[in-house]
Amino acid sequence: MQRLFLAIALIFSLPASEAAGFTLNSPDISAGKTIPTQYTYNGFGCTGSNVSPALNWHNPPAGTQSFAITVHDPDAPTGGAGWWHWIVINLPAGMTGLARGDGTANGSHLPAGAQQIRTDFGTTGWGGPCPPVGDKPHHYHFTVYALKVSHLDVPANATASLAGFMINQAALGKAELVAPYGR
Repeated sequence: MQRLFLAIALIFSLPASEAAGFTLNSPDISAGKTIPTQYTYNGFGCTGSNVSPALNWHNPPAGTQSFAITVHDPDAPTGGAGWWHWIVINLPAGMTGLARGDGTANGSHLPAGAQQIRTDFGTTGWGGPCPPVGDKPHHYHFTVYALKVSHLDVPANATASLAGFMINQAALGKAELVAPYGR
């Protein structure tokens, strides 16, 4: 009986979007499976193709007015900050995903009004995994946020942390996919 009560309490403590089944998946990357080299960085000693993977989301919460995507590596040896690999904001509410390769530095494959924030590589656009040689595999958190606003007013030179703060302040819910990569 106590387990049943705890399970019910857990369901009701989740944000509405998580309880309703807001999900994120990818035909290119599988949760818990090693990220293919095609999607890894090309630089810093890594030799991947640095192509952003396709992402698809389903069942966003009612009231969603836009989406944001972040890709973060909390295992990066940065003194606790992790590493930001991709941040995209102001994606229209009618979207259900991004195609493989949409994360170009100039954003030309993104819908009008979408904005990419500078990553920890110092550039905009997708920056694939590239953990230090010999580190245990890092875990890459791909997260799509359903936002209660149609537009986040983030300066062009904003840091990933500022964008993350603003995304979380406007979030109705989020869906996440986590995949490892090591070398």
